[in-house]
Amino acid sequence: MRSIWNGAISFGLVSIPIKLVNATENHSISFRQVHLADGGRVRYRKVCELDGEEVAAADIGKAYEDADGSMIPITDEDLGSLPLPTAKTIEIVAFVPADSIDPLQMDAAYYLSANGVPAAKPYTLLREALKRSRKVALAKYALRGRERLGMLRVVDDVIAMHGLLWPDEIRAPEGVAPEGDVAVRDAELDLADTLMNTLGEVDMDSLHDDYREAVEELIAAKASGETLQPAPPDKSGGKVIDLLAALESSVRAAQEARGEDEGGANDGEKARAPVAKVTALADRKPSGTTRKSSGAKPGGRASSGSGSGGGARKSAASSPKSSGAMSTATADKGAAKKSASGGRSAAKKTTSKAAASKSAAAKKTAAAKKQSGTKTASRKRASA
Repeated sequence: MRSIWNGAISFGLVSIPIKLVNATENHSISFRQVHLADGGRVRYRKVCELDGEEVAAADIGKAYEDADGSMIPITDEDLGSLPLPTAKTIEIVAFVPADSIDPLQMDAAYYLSANGVPAAKPYTLLREALKRSRKVALAKYALRGRERLGMLRVVDDVIAMHGLLWPDEIRAPEGVAPEGDVAVRDAELDLADTLMNTLGEVDMDSLHDDYREAVEELIAAKASGETLQPAPPDKSGGKVIDLLAALESSVRAAQEARGEDEGGANDGEKARAPVAKVTALADRKPSGTTRKSSGAKPGGRASSGSGSGGGARKSAASSPKSSGAMSTATADKGAAKKSASGGRSAAKKTTSKAAASKSAAAKKTAAAKKQSGTKTASRKRASA
């Protein structure tokens, strides 16, 4: 493996020449940008903003952009002259328990290789000391233009170093947790524990990148002119489900995947809630039929009833619609009789009023005639 950095480990007054080698490699598939019209590759060119000319890599340097937009040139000689003891040295500053390192700080991983025969003895000494102490070493080192924090630990017979983020580079998880108080029942926690125990452990070497394999199959099919069938869409996302039922189903699925018999599981591992059966509306029997059947059971009260009363009750129970119609008809007849009676009564009152009015008019006419006769007789006596 090619080294990316040469220096030394500073272990007190002991100096161990080492080479830094990448411990990981990226297997992701990279794509090129192309022109959709003709498939030509699209490349980026580094162009100077002042003269518009393309600049070669050898003519490109470093500069710091100030707040006002001005550029302050910084050369490699300027950086090399800084009094930085970790420029070529991995300086161990402390030994701490491994669980005191927050995994959030973990960054890139490297292998440290002894550089030359003289470095083998001090390298082995540090490795064995780390093994016996069951601790990890915290160190400072400089790489790619900045000082970094690292953690040294033993992997097999090699000292590995994990780059660490500085503590002030870790964000506080403010506003990330769910808002409000969320209650979790003991039954849900028990099922979660059962699911964790059922899933158990896994061989890390058996895990692989399914997406990368699918992309490789797609590329091979496109290259040979074949067409792959699209995968069915995942319809499980975005649904609000019953958490307890989902946990129970997950436990059953995990048990089936491991070939375990559900009968051999303990009570906490068994599904407690049966699946409800839904009956379609078209398959349900009418309510009247159900009542009649229940009333006709042997030894039932409906079958032992005597006389017309029992038959009437049975008929009424089995024919609720007819009973309702008879009641409606009876109510309508009663309303009609009441209306007719009220009309005859109103007519009688109107006739009586008319007769009384006629009698009063006759009396007024008779009185007027009598008064007129009296006045005529008086005029005749006066003229005589």
